[in-house]
Amino acid sequence: MKPWTRRQILKGGLIGAGVTSAAIAGQTWIRRSTSRVRIPELPETTPDQFNPMSVLRDFDSGTIKQENGRTIREFEIVAKNSSLQLNSAVSFVSWNFNDRVPGPTLRATEGDRIRVIFHNQGGHSHSMHFHGTHPSEMDGVKPIRHGQETIYEFEAKPSGVHLYHCHIAPVTRHISKGLYGMFIIDPPQKRPPADEMVLVMGGYDINNDNQNELYAFNGIPDYYLDHPIPIYQNQLVRLYLLNMIEFDPAATFHIHANLFQVYPTGRTLTPTLETDVITLGTAERHILEFSYPYPGEYMFHPHQDAIAENGCMGKFDVIPL
Repeated sequence: MKPWTRRQILKGGLIGAGVTSAAIAGQTWIRRSTSRVRIPELPETTPDQFNPMSVLRDFDSGTIKQENGRTIREFEIVAKNSSLQLNSAVSFVSWNFNDRVPGPTLRATEGDRIRVIFHNQGGHSHSMHFHGTHPSEMDGVKPIRHGQETIYEFEAKPSGVHLYHCHIAPVTRHISKGLYGMFIIDPPQKRPPADEMVLVMGGYDINNDNQNELYAFNGIPDYYLDHPIPIYQNQLVRLYLLNMIEFDPAATFHIHANLFQVYPTGRTLTPTLETDVITLGTAERHILEFSYPYPGEYMFHPHQDAIAENGCMGKFDVIPL
């Protein structure tokens, strides 16, 4: 598939006049259908500050468009270079999607027609490769040069927790610089209501020695240690967990003082395991569900101390409901 230019996109009517669109605003409910899920108030941040707390519950459902009687869910993604302040001493030039690491959490329902308009403004050739099922011409392995655009369009399937990432060699470098994100395909039969959130584990090779010196949940090392995630006591949490740490063959995820139920790759509607620690290889992902019966602060982290102590550490702040 040859890269699309903006003129071709506009000429084809994929952006702009003649196409009706409406943003999708999802509603989330707790298990009791008579009341809503309650989300604790989040701390305020400055508008230009990258905020992992907002990334946590930010699901991009795209824009619904009707074309010739067909419904299409459309997303717009831009590859860029942006500086991330990882801590008080380290600034890192990331390669990213839409000015954030991880990229937007894209969300659809199984069977939706997906259209991703991809613009490369990142200075290098990049692409978007989606995990899941799609035709070969939509596989995102062909380079899109700087300044060019293309369209990926396919049916969202199968349901589960998937991901997308740049697939231009060396792939490890492109991913470790920040070109990755989560792609959730909900089953037609909706899951029970819950406080839903995303945690993506990543690593940073800050001196180009093919080893990670820092690690993070949702982009910034130790952010959720310094800013614990507020959740309500006895309210179901549904955690979409993805490991995108390159250079380390595997990482674990552990929560303190509790157990979680595991839905492997999000492909089941019933859990297959209950535990308090799970191992994930790179690109492995699962849905974890839990609730905390007691208020207080509880750590979560990998059980590899070197990964946890270098930034991949956080806390849940359990608040009485």
